[in-house]
Order: sequence, then C-alpha cells, then structure tokens
Amino acid sequence: MKDQTYTPPSIVLATIALALATFMQVLDSTIANVALPTIAGSLGVSSEQSTWIITSFAVCNAIALPLTGWLSRRIGQLRLFIISVSLFTITSFLCGIATSMPELIAFRALQGFFAGPMFPMCQTLLLAIFPSVKRGTALALISMVTVVAPIVGPITGGWITDNYSWPWIFFINVPIGIFCCAAVWQQLKGRADTISKMPIDYIGIALLVLGVGLLQIVLDLGNNADWFESTHIVIMTGISVVALISFVIWELTEKNPIVNLYLFKDRNYAFGTIALVLSYSAFFAINIILPQWLQMYMGYTSIWAGLAAAPMGVLPLILAPLVGKYASKTDMRILASISFIVIGVSCFLRANFNTFIDFASVAEVQLFMGIGIAFMFMPLTTIFLSNLSDDQVADGSGLTTFLRVLGASFASSLTTWIWNRRADFHHANLTEHVSNYQIGTVDYLDKIGGATQTNLAVVEHMVTTQSYMMSLNDYFYMLGCLFFVLIGFVWFTKGPFIKSGPAAPSVGH
Repeated sequence: MKDQTYTPPSIVLATIALALATFMQVLDSTIANVALPTIAGSLGVSSEQSTWIITSFAVCNAIALPLTGWLSRRIGQLRLFIISVSLFTITSFLCGIATSMPELIAFRALQGFFAGPMFPMCQTLLLAIFPSVKRGTALALISMVTVVAPIVGPITGGWITDNYSWPWIFFINVPIGIFCCAAVWQQLKGRADTISKMPIDYIGIALLVLGVGLLQIVLDLGNNADWFESTHIVIMTGISVVALISFVIWELTEKNPIVNLYLFKDRNYAFGTIALVLSYSAFFAINIILPQWLQMYMGYTSIWAGLAAAPMGVLPLILAPLVGKYASKTDMRILASISFIVIGVSCFLRANFNTFIDFASVAEVQLFMGIGIAFMFMPLTTIFLSNLSDDQVADGSGLTTFLRVLGASFASSLTTWIWNRRADFHHANLTEHVSNYQIGTVDYLDKIGGATQTNLAVVEHMVTTQSYMMSLNDYFYMLGCLFFVLIGFVWFTKGPFIKSGPAAPSVGH
C-alpha cells in the first residue's frame, strides 16, 4: 500500500474515536439479540415477528457494504464516515423511541444500511493516519474490537434489558456517535480527500439490492421456514441466485462498476479474503452454537452463557498491542497458521465435552482459544490489503467485510441446521438402544420408580440431551478440521506483506 500518511493533531484521540465507532457498529449487530423476547412482549407481537428486528438490520447492512468503495469515491472517505455515523446515531435514537414493531423494523433497516460503510471507513481512515511500518498496530486495534464487541453485545444487551428497559440498548449509541463524529471531523478535516464524480451504475445497484437482500432474508428465515420445503424460500433463492450471477457478469463488463470484482485477480487479496471469510464464519459458528447449547441443555441463563464464552476476549485485549507492534517482523502466514492451529485445537477440545462439563472447563477452553483469535484478524487483514493502493483500500475493505458478514449469516443458519440434523441422527440411534426390551433401560426405570409416564419423559429428555451433546461434538470436530485446512490457503499468498517503500501495484481492470 502506498504510504500517504496524514498526521492528525492528536493521533491518540483520532484512533480512540475511530475505534469507538467500530465498536459501536459491531456491538449493535448483536446487542439486540437477547432483548427480542422483551421487545416482542413490550410491543405486543409474536417472537417470530420480532426476529425481523435482526433480519432488517442484516439485510440492509449486507446491501450497503459492497457500495462502500463507490460511495467513498463519490463523496469522499471522511465525509462518508461522518454521514454514516451521524445517520446511524439518529436512527439508533429513532429505534429507541419506536412505539410499534413496523416502526422499529423500518428504523433498524435504516440503521443497518448506515452501519454498512462504518467498519470499512474506520479501517481506511485508521490506515491513513498510521505510517506503513505501524499499520500493524492499527489493524491489531480493529481486530481486537471485532473480537470483543460480539462478546460484549449479548451480555450488555441482557444486562440493560434486565436492569433498565430495551430502548436503552439503542440510546447508548447516541453519546458515543456524537463524540465519534465530532472528534474524527476535528482531527481529520485537514486531510485531502479525492472525490470522483463517476456515473451511477443503476443496473448494478438494482441487481445487488435484489440478490443480496433476498439471499440475506433466505439465510435469516430459512431454518424457521424449513428451508426448501417452503415455496417462498425456493422462489426467493431462485431470484437471488439469478440476480447475483447477473450482477457478477454485469460488474465485470461495466465501465464504472459499483463493486471492483477485479480485486480478486490479485493473489493476496483473493486467498487472504477467502481465509478471513471462512475463519471468521467458523469463529462466528462457535459463538452461535456454544451459548445455545449451554442455555438449552446445560441450564445456563443467557448472561451466564455469555460469561462462559467471554474469556476468549481476554487474551486478544492483552496481546493485540504486542501483535501490532512486533508482527511486522514476522511472516504474516506464520502468525495466521499459529492462529488456525490454536483455534482448531480448541475445537477438538470442545469435541470432547460432555454433559458433566463445568463452567470453569468451558471458560478455560475459551481462554485458550483467545490466543488464536489474537493472531487471526490482523495478519489476515494485512495479507488481503497488502497489494492494494490507497484508493483501493475502501473498495477492498468494503467487499471483504461484506463477504465476512455474509459468511457469518451462512454460518448462523447452517450451524443451527447441522446441529439439529445431527441430533436427529443420534437420537434415532440412541432410541434403538432404549426400550422396554433392553435390560439397562428396564433396570434404570426400576430404580426411579417404574415405567410411568413421568419417568419415560425423563428418559426421553436424557436421550434428547445426549443427542444434542453428540451433535455438538461432531460439529466442533468438523470446525477443528476446517481450521487446519485453512492453513493451506494462507500459504498460497506471497510476501512481503508490509511495505515501506514505493506504492504497491494497483489492482484494477
């Protein structure tokens, strides 16, 4: 990347403000999840209807992300950041004062759209104020925020909902947003911003909105609708696939595309993005399935399940500054490989969990995984950005973030589906060995008072619990294997990844 560093009056204040904006945006993608039952009860709607609070945010966020590079060229990077954060803050306030579910869904959709450019712009502006040799520090900071915010979100959301009221999960964004806008504008207003008045690719935008919007809806609602057993899911999937294929063809032939797909011609961008998207999706899957299992089958409350998962954020907080400072002296592929090995091993450890596991043992594995998380995001981000020129960072970051968010949506849907399917498989196998004709079953029923309806229900509950336990073990074993496979992807990239000399070659048409 070309080194065109701008030094703000206070690099510390600028960094804090940009990091806070990132934290706020990532936090808001998870903070509302645990409050859904409370919100549904407060606004008098069903739990199914309340899921649109999450879906509307995710759909519009996914649509906005690929547009980030084009928008930054059209109105300028700093201006796009200020507009995005300002409108995100305003819509957060509107979410808090919503009096009906349609209002809240509409405001969440707008909030999700305005949140889209925030992360890529934070990353772009951070890289702009750090010289090339210190960009590892900036990327390590962003990585730390990306890891910690999803962990803090559900815990914070649950605490606020229990102790105050659900609107405050949105109101807390207001003072943070105001501070971030004021501080970043004051610190970076002297930075030169290149603006290019290019023609608007209306067809590309229409295809993107249609394809990505429907795909996100399918991923969010597929499990509840029993996937392709639902006619609506089949129709939306078909339209989405056609629209996305048409979008790719159109963007590759359009003179002024809204998304620069030619970035994938660069080896480091292509393989770095693939490794980041797949590893983040697997990381997201861990965050989905572990708390669900703890709450549904181990008797944990949502807050205690969050606390059991939270230790994975401890070591990234401690190690991130060290990684940022010294990583430039190490091959990024080695750091990424260490990360995948540690996280893979943590998955294999979870594959040996049983229903007698205690809180401390779960937390210890999470703490150990934190070592891998600390070495994951910064090296992979450095790799995929390594050959991009300064004016391509927003495009590359926006496109990779979009794919990362989409990968997380796939992970969320597939995790629940695979877990349930494997549990059904194990349940069928276990049931074959639990009957009135099995000596072990008869002896157990005799010990607890005979084959009464209540005792048979107890046995059925035990079988179900063990089925989901075995399914969890299978899923973590699969994730562990995936992380070891990903090691090969990073070694297809080519160093050096941090340059302090001339500009990197431009990746374009």
